[in-house]
Amino acid sequence: MIYYKTSEEIEKIRVSSLLVARALAEVAKTIRPGVTSLELDKIAEEFIRDNGGVPAFKGYNGFPNSLCISPNEQVVHGIPNNRPYENGDIISVDCGVLKDGYYGDSAYTFAIGEVSDAVKKLLETTKESLYRGISVAVEGKRLQDISYEIQSYCELNGYSVVRELVGHGIGKNLHEAPEVPNFGKRGSGPKLKEGLVIAIEPMINMGRKNIIHGKDGWTIKTSDGMPSAHFEHTIAIGKGKADILSSFEFIEKALEEQKLKFV
Repeated sequence: MIYYKTSEEIEKIRVSSLLVARALAEVAKTIRPGVTSLELDKIAEEFIRDNGGVPAFKGYNGFPNSLCISPNEQVVHGIPNNRPYENGDIISVDCGVLKDGYYGDSAYTFAIGEVSDAVKKLLETTKESLYRGISVAVEGKRLQDISYEIQSYCELNGYSVVRELVGHGIGKNLHEAPEVPNFGKRGSGPKLKEGLVIAIEPMINMGRKNIIHGKDGWTIKTSDGMPSAHFEHTIAIGKGKADILSSFEFIEKALEEQKLKFV
C-alpha cells in the first residue's frame, strides 16, 4: 500500500535527507588514495549522531555499518573494511538517516584520484540518468515513466541497467511501497500523485546487467567484474516539478575544495 505524506511529513523527510547529504560531504572531504572505507564509515556515523540523527543502515537486517561502500565492480551493499583505496578506484557511498521518526536516503559515486575517461563517462551518465528520471517525477505521470527515462538514457550511451535492485518509497520506514525500477515501459505503473515520496537510485553497469551476490550475504557485484555506478536522491512528487529533498550540493562543494588543496 502506498502511503502519501503531508507537507509536514515531507519537511521532516527533507531534514533527514539533508543530514544524509551533509554526512556524505564529510566523507567527500576525506576521500583520497590510502583512505579506508572503515575510516569513512566512522566519520559519517559520528557526524550523523552529533547532529541528532541515527544511522539508518546500522543493524538494518543485521547490516554491520553505517554506510554501504561499494568499490569498482561492487554495485551496492558493500561492507566497509580496512583495504586502502587506490588511485583510479571508484566507490558508491550509500547513506541513510533516521531523525524525528522519518528517514532520508541518498548515494553518490566518488572517483578516487584520477580515473579513466571511460569510468568518468559511466559516472556522468548514471548521475544524468537520475536527473532525467526526476524530471518526469510529477503528478499525473506514471511510475515507470521515471524508469523509462533512466533506462533509455543509459542504454543509449551503451550501459546496462541492473534489474534486481530498485528504488523505493520512503518515510516512517526506510523501504516502503512502491518499488521504483530503473527500467520499464513508458506509461506503466501507478499514477504519480503529490505526497508520494520516493528514493530514485539508478545502478548502472559498464558491462553486462547481470549481478552476483557475495559470500558475505550483502555485497552485490557485477557478474563480469566491470565497474558499476550508483547515484540516489530522495524526492517528493510535485505538481509541475519534483521536490528534491536530498542534495549533492554539499558533496560537490567539498569535492571542489579538495581539488583546490592539491592544485
